[in-house]
Amino acid sequence: MSARILVAEDDVRQAQVLRMYLESEGHTAVVVHDGRSAIDTARRLRPDLLVLDVMMPKVDGLDVCRILRQESAVPVLMLTASSSEDDLLLGLDLGADDYMTKPYSPRELMARIRTLLRRVERVAPPDDGVLKVGAITVDPLRHEVRGSSGDVVPCTRGEFTVLSAMAAEPGRVFTRKQLLERTRGWDAASTDRTIDMYIMNLRKKLELNPRRPAQLVTVYGVGYKLTPGPDQAGN
Repeated sequence: MSARILVAEDDVRQAQVLRMYLESEGHTAVVVHDGRSAIDTARRLRPDLLVLDVMMPKVDGLDVCRILRQESAVPVLMLTASSSEDDLLLGLDLGADDYMTKPYSPRELMARIRTLLRRVERVAPPDDGVLKVGAITVDPLRHEVRGSSGDVVPCTRGEFTVLSAMAAEPGRVFTRKQLLERTRGWDAASTDRTIDMYIMNLRKKLELNPRRPAQLVTVYGVGYKLTPGPDQAGN
């Protein structure tokens, strides 16, 4: 299968070798050289697979894996210069699907990538990516939010990022810290107060009564959750 593969590798020469091998097998390869770019690009590109180096500037590969795994089931193949068992187990515990130590054989890496892609092809259900929770619809591909009227509701990038995370797991209570992790890939200045402002603005745009929200609910002392609303809670 031809796939869209994101390569996050700070070694420019190694990254180019990986790109060459991937493109020779018919894949589309996108290369970034730091962890923050890896997070931003993965969110925007929605790749079929991520090849992720552990040691990278700005955000290391382990944190990249942890953050993206909370948002996505994208297969992750991690690369590391360390061969210790602890590092291997940590990467797998954070959600990596496979692990290779450097130096590695590019041919073996391609074989591992083919195996991961076949696994995804077998188990991934057809999905248009649209998230619907009660009267709220979030379309990540079109970057659109719709409310009960069905009309597109304009949202800032931060509002959309927070709402998308909550819509992907309706009913889950998110702490402010967890929602901050969704935005800090592109906005390092975000704070707990920023998340409160995003939620307040989303309520004004989506709730019939923002003072008594039915879907964007506060869980006092913890954070926020997105629910279908009282009319659909039993469905």
